Amino acid sequence: MGDLGLYLGHALVGYIAGTLVRDKKDRLGWTGKVSTCAIIIMVFSMGMRMGANDEVISNLGSIGMYSLLITVIIVSCSVAATSVTRRLMGLDDRGFLKGKRVNMPTGIDVPVENQEEQAEIKEKKLDSMTIMVILAVLIGGTIAYFLTKGVITDVKAFDNVMGWAITVGLCILLFFVGLDMGLEGTVIGQIKAVGIRVLVIPVAVIGGSLVGAVICGLILPLSMKEALAIGSGLGWYSLAPGLIIDHGFVVASAISFLHNIMREVLSFVFIPIIAGKIGYIETVAMPGAAAMDVCLPIVERQTRGDIAIFSFVSGLVASFTVPVLVPLVLSL
Repeated sequence: MGDLGLYLGHALVGYIAGTLVRDKKDRLGWTGKVSTCAIIIMVFSMGMRMGANDEVISNLGSIGMYSLLITVIIVSCSVAATSVTRRLMGLDDRGFLKGKRVNMPTGIDVPVENQEEQAEIKEKKLDSMTIMVILAVLIGGTIAYFLTKGVITDVKAFDNVMGWAITVGLCILLFFVGLDMGLEGTVIGQIKAVGIRVLVIPVAVIGGSLVGAVICGLILPLSMKEALAIGSGLGWYSLAPGLIIDHGFVVASAISFLHNIMREVLSFVFIPIIAGKIGYIETVAMPGAAAMDVCLPIVERQTRGDIAIFSFVSGLVASFTVPVLVPLVLSL
């Protein structure tokens, strides 16, 4: 949680900067290109970190297949639960209150139809962005894997360097996320319009993940306790596996590690698809805890700046839940 203040601070600084230069928004089109470059570099670093990790490589067999199946089931249930919740909240697939207009800072009411038009322009970037993300992960992972065969002698130090690179990239990205939110100027109005509903979404994300975990416990060779513990990790691969192995569940810990990595990395590929085919709010369900940091920029990029509020809050609640829920499940 120590990084929370760091990430939030950069987003806040970006937001303040955005509000101060809102009248110059037309001259700041280059910020999107900077964000794209930062995303690719960060995802490449994530791939390098995975490729150099013996635990990831050595468990790419049967455990890897279980992890993939668990990821598909849990993420599907989480997205479905969020979609149902979004509809019950009276929000359309673009995250607006149905039939409502959003008051822009200029004082001009922009119809939802016009804002959806802008969203469709963003969706046209889907293919190129998805391809770049996949290539960055694969190339990074492949390079790191072969480097560990002789070039990299201190894997732990390499992992620390990649972790540092990811942190720096996140700070840059979150600054630009905050900047975009400040430039749009609709965040405060959206929070007022949605109100307490913003806290309902993470409940749906967590609830859907646990329902998916129960299904996994019924169909896979795992105890219900192991399945629920894996589902309770909510994408936090650096914490949940350690909590699980501390209770003596070695195999479940390995599956948890791979599952949470898959949940985070696959989010980069499927968030654009979810945004275009299912709904903007549902994009925050797939990454779980990573919705507040690693995946926040891609959510914001594929939706709108104000949807980042849902993403950040959802990831924040999930992050606070993991260290409580995992030990609780394992103690039952």
